[in-house]
Order: sequence, then C-alpha cells, then structure tokens
Amino acid sequence: MTYYSRKEVLDEAKSLASKLANIEEVDRFKKLEAKINENKKVQDNIRKIKALQKQAVNLQAYNKKEALAAVEEQLDRLQTELDEIPVVAEFKEIQLVVNDVLQLITGTIAREVTKEIVTSTGGDLLTGETGSKVKNKGPAESCS
Repeated sequence: MTYYSRKEVLDEAKSLASKLANIEEVDRFKKLEAKINENKKVQDNIRKIKALQKQAVNLQAYNKKEALAAVEEQLDRLQTELDEIPVVAEFKEIQLVVNDVLQLITGTIAREVTKEIVTSTGGDLLTGETGSKVKNKGPAESCS
C-alpha cells in the first residue's frame, strides 16, 4: 500500500480544483455571470429585491403583516421578472449543472475512500463493514 502525506493529497485536490475551474460548464458559468453583472436591468432588479428583502425583515420584526404581504407580493413580482430574463434563466441552469458536477465529484471521492477503507481492511463491500467489524461479529449478528 502506498502512503501519501496530507500535503500530497491537498496538492492533488488543488490540482483537481484547477482542472474543474477550466471545464466547459464552469467557463460558461463565468461568461454568464459577467453578462449578468453588466446587464443594467438585471442589476436594477437585484438592487430592488435586496432593498425589499431588508424591508420585509423589518416589517416581520415589527409584526406588520399587511405591509409585509404587500412587500412579499412585490418581491414575487420582481423575482418572476428577473427569472424571465433569458441570461438569468441560462445562468441559473448552468449554476445547477456546475453544482451537480461538484456533487458528483464529492460523492465519488467519498464512495471511493469508503470502498478503499473497506477493501484494504478485508471488509465486506456489500454491507460496508470494515474487516475488524466483520471479524468481531457475534454469531447472532452474522445470521441477521
């Protein structure tokens, strides 16, 4: 078995992160974010939404239910308007794709580390138990 230092593993993680930052989906994400930041209509809507969100928090704190409902209605309208802007919809879509890629990678790493631990200890991959767990099972446990 080959042993690696924590630094070596972290260096590999940084290398993987660098590669991920340069995949097609991330590149598209960066370009769309730039377009959103340059789009006056989008930025105006975001500013209005943030201001209304602060207002809503204050109204909620002071239990102003009717005013809060009116602000929430405005927020919903502005959010819908924002979501209908093509570049925003495309940005949200690619954001989900990038998040899915990251989840896939973290899940794969977790599964592979677990698999390596189980197999290297002579464990049972089907149950996910390490070798010491399998060896130390009582007779009643192995029948169930």
